[in-house]
Amino acid sequence: MTEPTPPSALEDRAQAGARLFSPSVARNWRPIRDVFLKHMPASGAILELGGGTGEHAVRLAEALPGAQWRTGDPDDKARASIAAWIETAQLPNLSGPHAIATTDADWGVDDLAPLAGMVSVNMIHIAPFDAARGLFAGAGRLLGDGDKLFLYGPFSRRGAHTAPSNEAFDRSLKARNPAWGVRDLEQDIAPLAQEAALRLETIVEMPANNLAVIFVKD
Repeated sequence: MTEPTPPSALEDRAQAGARLFSPSVARNWRPIRDVFLKHMPASGAILELGGGTGEHAVRLAEALPGAQWRTGDPDDKARASIAAWIETAQLPNLSGPHAIATTDADWGVDDLAPLAGMVSVNMIHIAPFDAARGLFAGAGRLLGDGDKLFLYGPFSRRGAHTAPSNEAFDRSLKARNPAWGVRDLEQDIAPLAQEAALRLETIVEMPANNLAVIFVKD
């Protein structure tokens, strides 16, 4: 059964009970998992923001049994899907869903600090830029020295799109909502990282002109 696409989603998602199934997750979870395993902490507390359907959390928590993964999303339907996936997976190291919006001043998770890692997959381009600003501010507050923030999605570089498809995607995002759009890694994101005492550590080219971008707290 397929229900109408939620306003925050950019794809049609099949649904079984409360669980949502994302076609993009089906395509990209393996390369995301592989980069995560190579570059991110394998243990400690990891907080996912904008967890979407919950499928990435399940796949990554399965691959990282030594990590305590906490996921969630500010969207009600996404949280219902996350809760259903958590219930189905029955993983001892996966919990949630939280309702954190990165623009919140208080995320209510100070007890988890210092976090070993934070994760945001395909979020900052379908949210106002304040969401990216809040994400980095939260990373600056909650990550310990040497701990990492993992981002995945489309980015432009030094004022130019990396592919015609990303340029077209950027136009379509802004047509849906002028506050959305593909963010520029050097011009938009790097200044936020600097303000939060985060250093760009690794950029990995991913399928479909996406990037995995990893920052470390200094």
